[in-house]
Amino acid sequence: MVKCKHSVQHILQHHINHLSHLSFTSWHLRTLHALRKCRTLELGGHIDKCNCCNNIHISYNSCRNRHCPQCQGHKREEWIAAREKEILPVPYFHVVFTLPHELNPTVLKHPSVIYKFLFKAAWDTLNTFGKKELQAQIGMIAVLHTWGQNLSLHPHLHCIVPAGGAITSGKWKHAKFKRKFLFPVKALSKMFRAKFVHLLRKSPLKIDQSLYDILFSKKWVIYAKKPFGKPQHVIEYLGRYSHKVAISNHRILEVNKFKNIVKFSAKNYRNGGKNTIIQLSTIDFIRRFQLHILPKGFTRMRHYGCLSSSWKKDKLPKIQAQLSGSTFIVSQLNKPQKLSSLLRKCPKCKKGTLITIAEFSGRGPPKSQILMLLTQYAYV
Repeated sequence: MVKCKHSVQHILQHHINHLSHLSFTSWHLRTLHALRKCRTLELGGHIDKCNCCNNIHISYNSCRNRHCPQCQGHKREEWIAAREKEILPVPYFHVVFTLPHELNPTVLKHPSVIYKFLFKAAWDTLNTFGKKELQAQIGMIAVLHTWGQNLSLHPHLHCIVPAGGAITSGKWKHAKFKRKFLFPVKALSKMFRAKFVHLLRKSPLKIDQSLYDILFSKKWVIYAKKPFGKPQHVIEYLGRYSHKVAISNHRILEVNKFKNIVKFSAKNYRNGGKNTIIQLSTIDFIRRFQLHILPKGFTRMRHYGCLSSSWKKDKLPKIQAQLSGSTFIVSQLNKPQKLSSLLRKCPKCKKGTLITIAEFSGRGPPKSQILMLLTQYAYV
């Protein structure tokens, strides 16, 4: 992996003495400091030895924070490997549910509530159409994104929906479709709006009637793409969204610490997706980045219906066996799969596996310990 010249970490480190004043809450401050310390001496590290070429490698620990641009690669690979066991050999659709920007002030005040309503309204809408038009239990995997390309607040759900569902007997019912999606998108949009507003009205949140008038006067956006070419492409595609953060380090083009300016690339979807360059002050960049730090403990990836956790142990494998024409064998359900990852591969010989032989704290390993390890393991 090519190391980026500029990063979110560099910007946070530049304002290390001001983060407490720039952060919105103590949870945001904790997250910003975690990202700032990622893979630095402050988090400590470990000394590894290759079991093939005997080389010694010193590495710093990662923060493992879900908002960190440096920590998502391995998590994404693990997630994809887990989802591959659940794939159904049927067409899948990619659907996006978006909240209108008029709700942004409410989102900032009550993020947990609004994001929870977004998940619930989206699933209730699809589930209602599935039971009415398909007479079957459909499924959905949804991933929450809160950002636009310019780091503004833009809450939306990326959803993957299989073309069909399970009927009462447990067998799979294939859906017939002649449109971009299983169900009419305009009708979905109206129901999605109605269900979301209904949740708002039932909640204890104090919402002015003028906002409800605006929400009902707007057309809510649901975007749907045609089915994927092969079911195997579904998980790889969703993997692009599953562990994304507000901005990747590759998009940061320049950080001017003297002028306190940061420049990053963004796609302008109103102009055909052409790349443009956005310039912000480093302080504004940090403030915008914080808009996308999720509430503590909030689950941003959720599974519903026939793809939910309650179906995965028994019902879903039976549907997979039915669709593939093979015999259902219980002993194969929980068979562990090894994740092919380069995480522990030796960066020098590319063959051996790194084995941890020592760990050290934020003070770093003493030089005497390094010399001892080099002497001890150099010719082992």
